Amino acid sequence: MTVEPLAGFTVGVTAERRREELASLLARRGATVVEGTCLRILPVLDDIGLRDSTELCLSGPIDYVVATTGIGVRGWLAAASAWGMLDALHERLGASVILSRGAKVTGQLRAAGLVDAWSPASESTAEMLDYLRTQDLAGRTVVVQLHGAEPRGLVDALGQLGARVIEVAVYRCELPTDTEPMTRLLAMTLDGRLEALTFTSAPAVTNLLDLAAATGHEAALLAALRERVVAFCVGPVTAGPLTERGIPTVSPERARLGGLVRSVVEVLPRRRTLEVVAAGHRLEIRPRLVVADDVPVPLAPAPAAILAALAEYPGRVIGRADLRVRLGGGGDDHAVEMAVARLRTSLGPAADAIRTVVKRGYRLQADASASAS
Repeated sequence: MTVEPLAGFTVGVTAERRREELASLLARRGATVVEGTCLRILPVLDDIGLRDSTELCLSGPIDYVVATTGIGVRGWLAAASAWGMLDALHERLGASVILSRGAKVTGQLRAAGLVDAWSPASESTAEMLDYLRTQDLAGRTVVVQLHGAEPRGLVDALGQLGARVIEVAVYRCELPTDTEPMTRLLAMTLDGRLEALTFTSAPAVTNLLDLAAATGHEAALLAALRERVVAFCVGPVTAGPLTERGIPTVSPERARLGGLVRSVVEVLPRRRTLEVVAAGHRLEIRPRLVVADDVPVPLAPAPAAILAALAEYPGRVIGRADLRVRLGGGGDDHAVEMAVARLRTSLGPAADAIRTVVKRGYRLQADASASAS
């Protein structure tokens, strides 16, 4: 029987833009998806700051333009058109050296009749900065199209290199109007109810970290992300706030939504699945599902917790007191016995893999050592 690669795993989605698409792609691969938008992206098309920045661009020659997002380029040109400035801006941009951060940005530029001169293979602002460091920027005008809080490090570095930097902020990122889904996602991350978080923008990462800090849970969140919850980021810029804190992340080679989903499919099962042969039965153990002799068996939280505890030490007796801890909620020995009974019922023909050791506890009757798949 075919088992979807993410069946038995719970994955958190923090995105606002394309949130439904990302959630659908993950769900189609078997994941239980929890949506907890961690930001709100607001256009500033009527913002006086954007208009002032555009007028600065028209006040004199531009040497370099750093275009960081396709949606930002499109939004800026739309705003310039509404103000009657599009032709003049197009002329200024066309006479400059345009650096595009990636394929989506390049697509928007070329749709507007603009041609980029260079694009980093990594699609990162860090590589763009490395390129600009090879240029003589003293006294040169560099326009940086910002998206939310990104990329502040690039702006500061260009100023240190002697460039006159014009910041063009097309969108700003804020907390979502309804923070309840975000709060729920944080709680599920802390109490072990999900195995992965997906991020598609650095502000979403920062907002979740800020929420954890404001509620006294920052240390617990960082510990969860280091030890048991895998952070999947669409690219290195998005991963930046986590990288700065020493949190390991997984990113696709190219910053695309499809690549992000493929990373989850390839990495998460490998990290969070145990395989063991017990009493002649092959068990593939996932957080909320076990594939017993090629048959997928969904597990309720309590039986899943018992099986996970036994599978960590196959062949070893695990006492009821230790199993009570894994169940949580202050249960007693009867709760453990009921969870074991439910687990055996779920396993069906493979139930004999769970052995009772009188007056001591339970063990997984392993014929071979468990291993991460």
